[in-house]
Amino acid sequence: MKTRLTALASSVLLLASATTLAASNVDLTVKGLIVPSACTPSFSGGGVIDHGKISAKDLNPDSYTIIGNHTLSMAVSCDAAIQFALHSVDNRAASGATSSYGLGFVNDSQKLGWYSLSLRNPVAEGGTVVQPIGSYDQGNTWFRENIWEPGMYMSVASMDDDTQPVAVKDLRLDLGVQTVINRADGLDLSNEVTIDGSATLEVKYL
Repeated sequence: MKTRLTALASSVLLLASATTLAASNVDLTVKGLIVPSACTPSFSGGGVIDHGKISAKDLNPDSYTIIGNHTLSMAVSCDAAIQFALHSVDNRAASGATSSYGLGFVNDSQKLGWYSLSLRNPVAEGGTVVQPIGSYDQGNTWFRENIWEPGMYMSVASMDDDTQPVAVKDLRLDLGVQTVINRADGLDLSNEVTIDGSATLEVKYL
């Protein structure tokens, strides 16, 4: 009898072990939401800021040099009122600063400088004044902000509530762009250097 019980116990353990092995799996879930509306962003001037030719002698040798402050008109036009965010991707991120966008390298190693973005004077359809807000966690939490750092979500909110975006059909705003060159004594400027800033600004539906 003892032998039978031992054999039965061994069978139960083997069955339990096989069941455990059979449960060694993981689920993959594919989720999303198709929204009926679409939004199209656009810039004045084709989204290009051209500083032209700048003499190396006009750059500060021991501190950074602001070479320009520009303002572009930006519009986001949607088929219908919808909550959305504007997301930025710095295409020259390796050459940028912590909270700014890069301008490329000199000799593949020296960071040329950076540019910063800011949202100003946002107005929704019907002339409704709204305020810029930002999010570091892809739209889970929001706060009042007008400086658009790389990777941030930016949107607009009503003037009395900066904790969530409002649905907007047509948005108009000014995009401020400040361009800065690093101190010249750390750059090899013996040859022409191309200012090579590039960012992708895309609409994210919330």
